[in-house]
Amino acid sequence: MSIKKKISAFITRPLNRRVRAILEKQVNAISDEYNERKLRLLLSLVNQDSQPNINALNERLRNIDATSLNIKAMGYRLARSLVDALPPVQHDGPQDIAIKSKLCTQEDMESDWSRYWTSELKVPLILHRKIWEHTYLLQALYSTGNISPDKKGLGFGCGVEPIPSYLAAKGVSTTITDLPPEHQQTSGWMSSNEYAQTLENAYMEHLVDRDTFNRMVSHRFVDMNAIPDDLSGYDFCWSICALEHLGSIQKGLDFIENSLRTLRPGGTAVHTMEFNINPDGPTIDNWITVLFQRKHIEEFARKMEAAGHKVAQLDFNAGNRPMDQFIDVPPWGGHLMNNVSEELGISTNQHHLKLAIDGFVATCFAITITKGPE
Repeated sequence: MSIKKKISAFITRPLNRRVRAILEKQVNAISDEYNERKLRLLLSLVNQDSQPNINALNERLRNIDATSLNIKAMGYRLARSLVDALPPVQHDGPQDIAIKSKLCTQEDMESDWSRYWTSELKVPLILHRKIWEHTYLLQALYSTGNISPDKKGLGFGCGVEPIPSYLAAKGVSTTITDLPPEHQQTSGWMSSNEYAQTLENAYMEHLVDRDTFNRMVSHRFVDMNAIPDDLSGYDFCWSICALEHLGSIQKGLDFIENSLRTLRPGGTAVHTMEFNINPDGPTIDNWITVLFQRKHIEEFARKMEAAGHKVAQLDFNAGNRPMDQFIDVPPWGGHLMNNVSEELGISTNQHHLKLAIDGFVATCFAITITKGPE
């Protein structure tokens, strides 16, 4: 007899609907807690006598952590080896190339244009999709003539990105925004050190002096689902992997469209997002992190073109080089077999372009839009 049935058996006398609902909710909670404890005992590597915990579930699952650690160790080592083997950069300056709306790929990261922006940001080249997002953004801004002292930009969900400091050093005026501190989603960004509550949090001294930064960069709180009307007349706007956290795929697409209102005619919008590489089948929606698919981007691009805007050519090629085919798995950072990782000297620095998010293979997709005439 299950614990739920045993507890329910005590409820024998007639009860009104409200009291019964409360009791049933409590019974379900107790049952769920009991089942969770039982499951954890089944998954423990040893029993109470420190003997191997032999059961059907444990036999199937007990090597998953070691398998995941193998994947990470080999993938991260491969990434470092590939970077070490790269030839010298052939171009020592920015390249005037038109960039597509596209997926993150190893070919991009090894390109001269991406490596130039990595050196400009004064960070080592690491085959990581977040580095790609920064270099893609700077290439898109450069190609559209927006890294210039007479330009003005607006960043959404900026957190502690290096972009505002770099642009300030180039004489570009920017307004950076983040969620209000009281917003329910803010606590997660604070704990992961990805949230800029003040202008001070966004300053990076290795890229610009403080006086220039304070003169060129301003900070305000903005809900990306409700962009204030007074944010307007900018030459460009951007966001880096922020719009997938707005609550749904539709809200993310609405944000991109609404962000165009902040631009002057001919202005540039550059946004990156989490992307489900599988074009068919299900994806994550109506959740704290959603995953866009090709069909969402293609339909949205048609809508933007019909409205008179210009979307940079779409390219959904996911790449076929070694790091394009390495799918990193959670957990991230040093939370997998911590002591074993340390003893084996396995780096916990992430080196990945593709990763598994809730069972889906994902990467970053970037879209560049030029605002049409009003």
